[in-house]
Amino acid sequence: MLRDFSPADPLSVGFRERVGAEIAAFLDRQEPLMEAVGTSALLEVARAYADGGKRLRPAFCYWAHAAVGGAPDEDPAVLRVAASLDVMHASALVHDDLIDSADTRRGMPAAHKQYEVLHVERDGRGSIHDFGTAASILLGDMLLMWSVEMFDDAGAARLQEARGEVARMRAEVTAGQFLDVSAAYGVTDERESLDVAYKVLEYKSASYSMRRPALIGARLGGASPDQLDALGRFGSHIGHAFQLRDDVLGVWGDEDVTGKPTGGDLREDKATVLVLTALQRATPEQARPLRAVLGRKDASDTAVAEAASVIEATGAREHVEALIESHFQQGAEALASCDLDLDGRRALERLATLSVRRAF
Repeated sequence: MLRDFSPADPLSVGFRERVGAEIAAFLDRQEPLMEAVGTSALLEVARAYADGGKRLRPAFCYWAHAAVGGAPDEDPAVLRVAASLDVMHASALVHDDLIDSADTRRGMPAAHKQYEVLHVERDGRGSIHDFGTAASILLGDMLLMWSVEMFDDAGAARLQEARGEVARMRAEVTAGQFLDVSAAYGVTDERESLDVAYKVLEYKSASYSMRRPALIGARLGGASPDQLDALGRFGSHIGHAFQLRDDVLGVWGDEDVTGKPTGGDLREDKATVLVLTALQRATPEQARPLRAVLGRKDASDTAVAEAASVIEATGAREHVEALIESHFQQGAEALASCDLDLDGRRALERLATLSVRRAF
């Protein structure tokens, strides 16, 4: 039994360490094959990407299982399923960093940058960039395959009931990422950029980060239709609020806290609801300094700060903060709309607060 975790602290050090231990144990079992093939560098960077992080997806899965009255003796198997979601997330991060040409992740070099270093250390042939790109693509693919294997081998009694949710989660985040890339290059099916941004928010983040993990845990616990409906709505609203908060932090966050460069979303030209709302509302004079930094990785800190001031002056930040609060409240109402185990409900309420009212 693991139900000794505290619902008042659903992301406790103990919980995060247990998730990390499940992932580490699984990766340990991959060592013989990696050594036999001669691909130790694949496993080494996989460990780095799968280590740490917020562990939000595992937490929403685990505590949703508890909330619907899932049997405590199923907790070890549920935790393994939950941990597999973070291995999937590591896969998405590797590919995301490559697509965005990001140099860092959680304060360490991005995967493709780590492989570029390996190329130098081993006096490799050919293009250092091409090697870093190819190696990180394969790492992301391997992590995705490992997440499937970890899920399949978890040993949960109702694994089959949850299989559809996790399959949908994999498909949604990939489609959402494709939509995000399509938006960046202006080749989306829809022409209204804000409509596309809201779809990206739903499928690349909200459903992937909170809704599907909660529904996976709920199905593992034998949830009723009413519980599944309420937890789905809860996860969707909190997921929207979570990503919108991430967008705000992508402009004004403290690099020492977030592990990502302050203003990174502007330099990477991310078509977030925040930025698109600002551009929609800006006067031509306001728009110039904002457009001047979008996609400019070499933009100065002064220029980024000026662009951030423009976003604030248009009222876009205030608008997004209002959206965050609205989604947070609707999520709370959804959670209160059905019968749930008291400890599980308390844990999910606390997770919602930690996800939305955060500085990381």
